[in-house]
Amino acid sequence: MSQGSGLAPARVRDAAPLFAALGDGTRLGLLVRLCSGGPDSITGLSEKAAVSRQAIAKHLGVLARGGLVRGTRRGREHVWALEPRRLEEARAYLDVISRQWDDALGRLKRFVER
Repeated sequence: MSQGSGLAPARVRDAAPLFAALGDGTRLGLLVRLCSGGPDSITGLSEKAAVSRQAIAKHLGVLARGGLVRGTRRGREHVWALEPRRLEEARAYLDVISRQWDDALGRLKRFVER
């Protein structure tokens, strides 16, 4: 991601599925589990979950479309793993937005103090 003054429209379109995937508590919980526990199956991820295995599978699909996880077959199981690069991209997007916000507040402060 460039360190320019803003996000190009194509970059914003790329970021939309990422942030949509992050916008759900169940999906965030799945990411936390994958961050702390490493790759796991739907069966393992659904243990102690408040939702069904089918719901976990659907949430993992949303996370995969957002580029946050990847699934691979290991025998009969589908094992899911975190894609840390995509989380780093999310942080970079938020850094750009934060800088823009700080710049806007600085301009407002200068305007008010005049």
